Amino acid sequence: MSIQIYNTLSKRKEEFKPLEPGKVKMYVCGPTVYNLIHIGNARPMIVFDTVRRYMEYKGYEVNYVSNFTDVDDKIIKKANEEGVEPGVISERYIAECKKDMEGMNIKPATKNPKATEEIGGMLDMIQTLIDKGHAYVAADGTVYFRTRSFKDYGKLSHKNLDDLQGGNRSLLVSGEDQKEDPLDFVLWKPKKEGEPYWESPWSEGRPGWHIECSVMSKKYLADEIDIHAGGEDLIFPHHENEIAQSEAANGVPFAKYWMHNAFLNIDNKKMSKSLGNFFTVRDISKEYDLQVLRFFMLSAHYRNPINFSHDLMESAKNGLDRIVTAVGNLTHLAENAQAGAMTDEEKALLEKTAEMTAKFEAAMEDDFNTADAIAAVFELVKFANSNSSAGNTAEYLNALKAKITALTDVLGLITEKEAEMLDEEIENLIAQRQQARKDRDFAKADEIRDTLLAKGIVLEDTREGVRWKRA
Repeated sequence: MSIQIYNTLSKRKEEFKPLEPGKVKMYVCGPTVYNLIHIGNARPMIVFDTVRRYMEYKGYEVNYVSNFTDVDDKIIKKANEEGVEPGVISERYIAECKKDMEGMNIKPATKNPKATEEIGGMLDMIQTLIDKGHAYVAADGTVYFRTRSFKDYGKLSHKNLDDLQGGNRSLLVSGEDQKEDPLDFVLWKPKKEGEPYWESPWSEGRPGWHIECSVMSKKYLADEIDIHAGGEDLIFPHHENEIAQSEAANGVPFAKYWMHNAFLNIDNKKMSKSLGNFFTVRDISKEYDLQVLRFFMLSAHYRNPINFSHDLMESAKNGLDRIVTAVGNLTHLAENAQAGAMTDEEKALLEKTAEMTAKFEAAMEDDFNTADAIAAVFELVKFANSNSSAGNTAEYLNALKAKITALTDVLGLITEKEAEMLDEEIENLIAQRQQARKDRDFAKADEIRDTLLAKGIVLEDTREGVRWKRA
């Protein structure tokens, strides 16, 4: 069976055929780094990391690029509030984002380009668009894209240009009177007081948001790529504008397959700070191992909205524990098992697991249906629990465990626990943390706390001193 992908562009499932045999060029829109990432940011990170993992499982070489938007109004605002350069804010939160991504077991991208390091490429693409008549320079040095000059505008979002201009003005990119057409969008904007800026032929300023992904994708992948992905909120106008820019500049289709994950709600409501239901990944990590968050995100199909709640997270925790416990039991049995080659009976049992692996692959190849893939893993776990004992050979038990871990690794789930820390080790680290705090080395103190938390040890600072417990 071939991999089927639901393509937002065609609104149907299509057979995946890479542009270059054996290779996948994949671009995923990354976060704007002005704060800790929230659980809505986590969904596309987890989903498309899993897509990448399955492609690699099937033998593809995946070039996976995901950007960091490190110049933006929110970053500048936060920098001004703190009295620091915007780069201080962006570098801080890039580091924090990577820490959260590691906790969710998201593989490092082939490349994580930053907008501020790609200005030269943006200037080149903007000039190309001007030269081709797709962009123009306003009197104040703003550069706009002529939206109507790209005849296929709206093909991704399936929106009609006349409808956008007429009845759905709320969907338009905000602009000024100097635009030739209200639908035109910004490629370059002049500097304002207190903002970072770069030199350009048109004005001292900075790029618009949409241009960065077009340039980064072109530079680190190709003019035409296999997969472009992100949250469904990016379909319009961001991805629509990317297509217009890239195809107008490069003269070839931008991406063959467009993938978008659906929204995440909190207790059946949209996540919002005003509603008090806004959670960062770091918030969740204080109550759950981030592997639980990953399992939860994969428990629904990526194109379906998913509802986050405490009860559903508990259910995810219990489900993941079932898999981890089964793998742990197999490890324990194998360590104490009899030596010798696998018996014929064991070989016959092992052959039966092929059916469950086939179900897993069929689910993943049907537009990455991770919910059904997890169901196949549970079948394999149930089989392992029923067909393993102290009487089996180590070879068989290890082979059975390998069958489970091969599939859970595709899902990015870590099912083999690290050796538990001894109480003495914990007390020593707590003592080191206390000393670091006395020395006012708060970075080291926080690092030790995070190390313990990652190993399932929760610290509580009380009047009587530091207490710890296992999560």
